[in-house]
Amino acid sequence: MSTNTLVTGAGRGIGAAIAAALAEAGHTVAVHAGHDAEAARRVAEALPGTGHAVVVGDLAIPAECERVFAEAVDQLGGLDVLVNNAGIFRAQSATSGSFAEWQDAWRQTLDLNLMAPANLCRLMAEHLLQRPEGPAGGRMVNVGSRGAYRGEPDNPAYGASKAGLHSLTQSLAVALAPHGIFSAAVAPGFVDTRMGRPALEGASGVAIRAQSPFNRVAEPEEVAATVAWLATAAPEWVSGTVIDVNGASHLR
Repeated sequence: MSTNTLVTGAGRGIGAAIAAALAEAGHTVAVHAGHDAEAARRVAEALPGTGHAVVVGDLAIPAECERVFAEAVDQLGGLDVLVNNAGIFRAQSATSGSFAEWQDAWRQTLDLNLMAPANLCRLMAEHLLQRPEGPAGGRMVNVGSRGAYRGEPDNPAYGASKAGLHSLTQSLAVALAPHGIFSAAVAPGFVDTRMGRPALEGASGVAIRAQSPFNRVAEPEEVAATVAWLATAAPEWVSGTVIDVNGASHLR
């Protein structure tokens, strides 16, 4: 019997790699994109296996969260695993720009990086508790960031949102364990994605790679492999953990 999984922000980058790793492990995947339906469709069509779906919607809008989740449930016939990967990384200065710009950056970042996962986790918990076979075995995996621990001086809302996401993950692990539901997270460092490539190709690339003693940054597939382990083979006793996936670039 297939495991049905919703992966948010899966039209490219880390999310697309997660969708591929999970499909390779036998999951049937609902590939979510915020706006680019065609990108999500290309990812879904390239996945091994059959029955994969595409869902599109702006998760920063609570009503869209509900619709996207309901469509994933409807198209796959239920969900067993939720992977919250969608997010935004918006530069903001603590010392320049207007107060209105500061507020807008915080609102936009928290709405997508923290409130959207919180809303989807709540919908997932409700779905698992109400499904005929019961909630046991359901899993939630959140993609956080090392920035939650080391700070993000040029992106403070991003770092704060990921710290909140880590805390949410652990709070849910405690709250949902009596129902047999697993909650864990990964905290990647810099990853070679389309969004981050300009920084890697510029003068800052040498310094970014040097943050890790391996003198490189992660490939999306390395983060995806860790998420796939948490979503499939990780023992129940790992629930509540936040796994660093940063090449020893930040130790805690």
